[in-house]
Amino acid sequence: MENKSHAMAAGAFVLGLLAVLIGIIVWMTRDDTVRNIYELSTRDAVSGLQPQAVVRYRGIAVGRVTSIDFDPTTKGNVRVRISVDERVPLTQSSFATLSYQGVTGLAFIALDDEGGSQVALAPNNDAPPRIPLKPSVLAQLQDRGEAIINQVEEVTKRVNTVMGDANQKRIADALENIAQAAASANQLTRSLDDTVKKGLNPTLAALPPLVARTSDTMASLKTAAGDVSRTANNFNSTVSRLNAPDGPLDGLADGTKALSQAVDSFNSATLPRVNRVADDTSRAVRRLGRAADGINDNPQSLLFGDGGVAAGPGEPGFSAPAARAERP
Repeated sequence: MENKSHAMAAGAFVLGLLAVLIGIIVWMTRDDTVRNIYELSTRDAVSGLQPQAVVRYRGIAVGRVTSIDFDPTTKGNVRVRISVDERVPLTQSSFATLSYQGVTGLAFIALDDEGGSQVALAPNNDAPPRIPLKPSVLAQLQDRGEAIINQVEEVTKRVNTVMGDANQKRIADALENIAQAAASANQLTRSLDDTVKKGLNPTLAALPPLVARTSDTMASLKTAAGDVSRTANNFNSTVSRLNAPDGPLDGLADGTKALSQAVDSFNSATLPRVNRVADDTSRAVRRLGRAADGINDNPQSLLFGDGGVAAGPGEPGFSAPAARAERP
């Protein structure tokens, strides 16, 4: 009986221990987070994505992939359902991409938001709202792979054309010409060094006396500048004296004003009188001229007075003089 009682006690202890362990595991693994269901639909391949894969929002784990199947509403698309923590601020501008973890190749869903909308995405587990699944970098690379390969082939063809035999010969000739040009440049440099040593050194030796003479010339120019400055100061003093009150310029202005007044007085009083005397003199001269003309025409008027002028031939009252008797 004792053996059976010990066995029953040991079994009860083991069962109790197992119950405690199960309770601890359940307590530690319980999840009270409320999650909402969302759908993703894409025509791209979802290689590496498995159910229970992690869903991250800007690098933070916020949910899991619940199922992966074909989209019943869009033929050829793959539908992915995810459960996301209700605290994640999803909006109508949120989107998802398929990303991969390091070198393992395990895929996960990355959620992000462009910030174009502030309207929250309303959850509905019966008809889950859809979040756009944009192509990943790898998918974009696969889509553009053919174009990239074509471009690489085109570049390879052009490189082969450029590196043909004829172009290689041209490149070799160009390198040879460059080498010759470098040799010529070195020779020219040596020639320039010789020229500098032979031609410039005497010139450099003659520079100190020239600099000394230049210094003397600058001193002379400085002295001349001082003389010019003194002359300018004397000229300014002279101008100041000329412009001083009651100075020569003021006296000249007063004399000019008096002369202007005298000219005005002469024009208003003396000049009319002179004009009248000149008119009288002119009339007297004209009369004297007429008298001289009369005396010239009739000189006997000085002796006999101003009688009638004898009529000339052809004029009325003309009589021919009597003929003189001829002497025997």
